[in-house]
Amino acid sequence: MHLARFPRLKLFPGPTPLEKLENLTRHLGGPEIWIKRDDCTGVATGGNKVRKLEFLAGAALAEGADHLITQGAVQSNHVRQTAAVAAKLGMRCTALLEHRVETNDRDYLQSGNVLLDRLMDVAIEYRPGGTDMNAAMLARAEELRAEGHKPYAIPGGGSNKVGALGYVACAQELMEQADQMGLRIDRVVHATGSAGTQAGLVAGMVGMNAGVPVLGIGVRAPRPTQEANVHRLAEEVAAYCGIKGGIPREAVVANCDYVGPGYGQPTPGMIEAVRMLAKLEGVLLDPVYSGKGMAGLIDLIRKGEIGKEERVVFLHTGGAVGLFGYAGVFE
Repeated sequence: MHLARFPRLKLFPGPTPLEKLENLTRHLGGPEIWIKRDDCTGVATGGNKVRKLEFLAGAALAEGADHLITQGAVQSNHVRQTAAVAAKLGMRCTALLEHRVETNDRDYLQSGNVLLDRLMDVAIEYRPGGTDMNAAMLARAEELRAEGHKPYAIPGGGSNKVGALGYVACAQELMEQADQMGLRIDRVVHATGSAGTQAGLVAGMVGMNAGVPVLGIGVRAPRPTQEANVHRLAEEVAAYCGIKGGIPREAVVANCDYVGPGYGQPTPGMIEAVRMLAKLEGVLLDPVYSGKGMAGLIDLIRKGEIGKEERVVFLHTGGAVGLFGYAGVFE
């Protein structure tokens, strides 16, 4: 996979750290848990979307765009990172925010990612829950084009075949780190939502014949829907970057038992996981994605579904800024 063939804007110095969670491993009595710190990608506090934006922003510049438009939930980590990249490039940024979580909580509506969006001068437009957000974004992009702008539309989570290249690159980076450190990795675990991170990781692992399974812990959709979305995108990514033979359906696995009452809705497991990582490791998770991803990992370890003899890498997708939007949950 020769990713240098694709337009790319380098946004952070890599690789991100790969660290052993000694205290968490000891607390749970095994397996050996490592963490890939993609919360350390640097742009506006970092997160996994920065990897995607390297390729998406590269494509936007190649097309001569002067305006980035995207969409997400009110406390969207992706929108915050897209806004920062737009500011860095001297572009305007428009963001459509969906009221996906029904709440009147001031912290959720005004703090966290929303505060940072406003500091970065994003043109925010709100949409009601249940809106077809990608369709709404594309319609708004056409309006901007009619007004004389040159918008580049980025789907929710940066999750298309271009953005997912960021996690093909991450798979390559992770395996190179593991090889240099002499680490045998038995599985990678992470939170999966808009599908781009998991699709890129799976495509990258299959393309390298790494033999490392990827387990996504779902944060929104039921398992059949999530796995279908990830597999569809992974196939597109494989075709786009020249991985022969496609992506086996069995390579895509999502466990969606930890969503709780819905997207962005707190769960006891998430609260425990956020507190546990903060107390034991000084690592800050987020309440929507990585907190639920870690809650799933912890529960699967306790149930014995992940064996004590394994070495697991948890991919930290970032988003700790979102904690400020959920302050009351942790009081």
